[in-house]
Amino acid sequence: MKSGGNTWALTGLVLAGGYLGLRSYQARSRTRNLRGKIVLITGGSKGLGMILARNFALAGARVAICARSVEELEKARSWIHKEAAASVLAVPCDVSRREDVDVLVNHVQRVYGPIDILINNAGTIAVAPLEATGIEDFEKAQNVMFWGALYPTLAVLPSMRSRRQGQIVNITSIGALVSLPHLIPYSSAKFAALGLSLGLYAELKPQGIQVTTIVPGLMRTGSFINAEFSGRKEQEYRWFSVASSLPVLSLSAERAARKIVKAVAMKDSFKILGAPAKVAATLYMNFPEFSLYGVSLISRLLPRADRSTRQANPPTAGRNLQKESEAATLRLLKGLGQAAVQSYQT
Repeated sequence: MKSGGNTWALTGLVLAGGYLGLRSYQARSRTRNLRGKIVLITGGSKGLGMILARNFALAGARVAICARSVEELEKARSWIHKEAAASVLAVPCDVSRREDVDVLVNHVQRVYGPIDILINNAGTIAVAPLEATGIEDFEKAQNVMFWGALYPTLAVLPSMRSRRQGQIVNITSIGALVSLPHLIPYSSAKFAALGLSLGLYAELKPQGIQVTTIVPGLMRTGSFINAEFSGRKEQEYRWFSVASSLPVLSLSAERAARKIVKAVAMKDSFKILGAPAKVAATLYMNFPEFSLYGVSLISRLLPRADRSTRQANPPTAGRNLQKESEAATLRLLKGLGQAAVQSYQT
């Protein structure tokens, strides 16, 4: 019996190894097939979008990026050119404005040709308790992360439909599955983007168009430097910047980008990135009551709202809170996060 058990175990290991080897070979083979593909990445001037642009360029794709800031786009274009030895088309665009998006897509198609892969990556983060959150925070989040995904999708679809091919990649968040306190506008918009992405997959798959939904956990992109904080700003900045910098809780942006490029090359339909995100999603789907109770306990540990009005105490960007919020201990804890700021946000 013991010998039989060992045989089955060995057989299982061989099959598992063979499967992983096949997946690795397929990934390498299909990544090579990215060569010459035209890839448009929104929110491509910093953080994950910029790293994705470099990695697609390294794979031989022809890459276009967009963001609102001309200055940041130029910095990103220069960095990607240096890193990948490839030219990148950088186009200013506010993805929350449909007319801007239509101009963007038409410009990319005039310069490069039909877009093969659209990556909806643009995002914004507001960190605050509900009492210090304004309607404008919800509107901004929806404009950038829901409408800012829908508008580019609608703009590229006619060409993709006519060719019966193409891929739309939506970067959502674990916040689209488990809504966290003090991030309600962000999570609400990501929930909407997730619903959009899953619905698009169902409708577009029969038309030859692949939709890939990416659900990352916390990533070390240095994004806390550009997040907006309200309420007890310094305290909000501290917990969020530390949480998004710790190796146990967060995934390095470089690793996340590699996994996303692989998922795109493999034409995966749904991908959760990072062990903490996978655990959180599994717990929530199987034990929702327990998970919601756990999230409510987290809420009790976060800063309470102050009594000042939003008009008297408007949101402040993280970069303006750095110096007054960072003691030596925090600087030590956030070393990796600060490295990400230097690499991907400045």
